[in-house]
Amino acid sequence: MFERNLLENLLYKRIQFFLNNTLYDFLPFDDFYDKIKRKADVLLKRKAKVLKCDAKLKIIRKFETLGQTTVEYIVFFQNLIKQDSKVYMEEEQQHRVAVLVQGEIISDNCVEIEDVENDTVLDWAEEEDAPREKVYNRLEAVKYAEIYWNQYNPKYPRFENNCTNFISQCMIAGGASMNGYPKRNRGWWQVGKSYSYSWSTANAFYWYLKGAKYGLRGEEVEKPQDLLLGDVICIDFKGVGTFNHTLIVTDKDTNGMPLVNANTYNSRHRYWSYEDSSAYTPNIKYKFFRIKI
Repeated sequence: MFERNLLENLLYKRIQFFLNNTLYDFLPFDDFYDKIKRKADVLLKRKAKVLKCDAKLKIIRKFETLGQTTVEYIVFFQNLIKQDSKVYMEEEQQHRVAVLVQGEIISDNCVEIEDVENDTVLDWAEEEDAPREKVYNRLEAVKYAEIYWNQYNPKYPRFENNCTNFISQCMIAGGASMNGYPKRNRGWWQVGKSYSYSWSTANAFYWYLKGAKYGLRGEEVEKPQDLLLGDVICIDFKGVGTFNHTLIVTDKDTNGMPLVNANTYNSRHRYWSYEDSSAYTPNIKYKFFRIKI
């Protein structure tokens, strides 16, 4: 209970800083200031404002060692955002770890989950493997993303880094057909507990979308505003050519810019640029894909 009270007080201060720019002393090794500052800058650029912010926390576990207490917890944020005449709810879940010494919080940061990089050369479906072209049901893909952005579907495998597995499920909901089974470096598929690299790994999924000629494939577009609901954004946070995160467009703001859903760092109707992410770097790169099936 003592640790919960400390964390709730810290969370309250952060919300007040976010809403009212109320100053307080940020912790050493605290990622919140930069996140909130970048988020505020993006909101200003979009001419949007936060009407209300709610946050709840859930402690997962705590343990003591060498005179310090480590608390692992989840924070659920809900931001009511107004942009022109549009009002919408942005939701985010953060997995965090706080360290306390002598009853004081000395650090608090998001848990970084690295996507498993895979350098396997991908093979794509040959013509004889290809299902007939169908119409991508964008609304069904979005509907699935709205249901499962913050939970797991027991029909599918679950990963610590679940972002691309979640996007693959959205593609299936939209009517995409699998291909390439049973070779893991071939096509895009999931059968039982087996799956292709492209099904679950952000970098492999990017290269699959970029190169696939049949079945699920992506047509790269230049600008985020060119995307439609159900389309996909791939993010390379460090700008080194390895893609770490995958997003699905589930709404648009009043400027026609995408709002996205994602897993791992569970988010709903988050602004597409992810400048408020703890993984953000100034070298971030994006690829935008119009989905076809």
